[in-house]
Amino acid sequence: MNWQFGGIPLHPLFVHLTSVAVPVAALAAIAVAVWPAARRWLGVGGPIIGLVALVSVPLATSSGEWLEHREKETALLERHTELADGMLPWSIAVFALLVLWWGWHRFGAGRQKRTGVVRVISIIGPVLLVAVAVVSIVQVVVIGHAGAEAVWKG
Repeated sequence: MNWQFGGIPLHPLFVHLTSVAVPVAALAAIAVAVWPAARRWLGVGGPIIGLVALVSVPLATSSGEWLEHREKETALLERHTELADGMLPWSIAVFALLVLWWGWHRFGAGRQKRTGVVRVISIIGPVLLVAVAVVSIVQVVVIGHAGAEAVWKG
């Protein structure tokens, strides 16, 4: 695919989408994990935000690979692309956990008796959501910093 519009590469556009959508999805995940009012307020919005973030990652990486083949290869650019390849699993995890957490509270948690399984899920769910969200935010910052170095120092 030709990842340009009017002769301008689309990678910066998709990178900006990703650098906003991923942290917003991560913050939504943290909010619904630790704050029941946010879970009620966001509802299905959390998983939708997670889906936008998830879709933005392959757009950014694919357009970045296209752009990489047209640029001079440097160590900084190589580091950026290697780091970027690791973002998709974290975005999948944030999205999947947001969907599961929403589904659990929408269809399961209120209808279940307070058994050991329900208690375990109510402890592990938020811990996983927060952990994956924090890692995804850190990953976006590290990737973005490496990309900025590749552009401005390379």
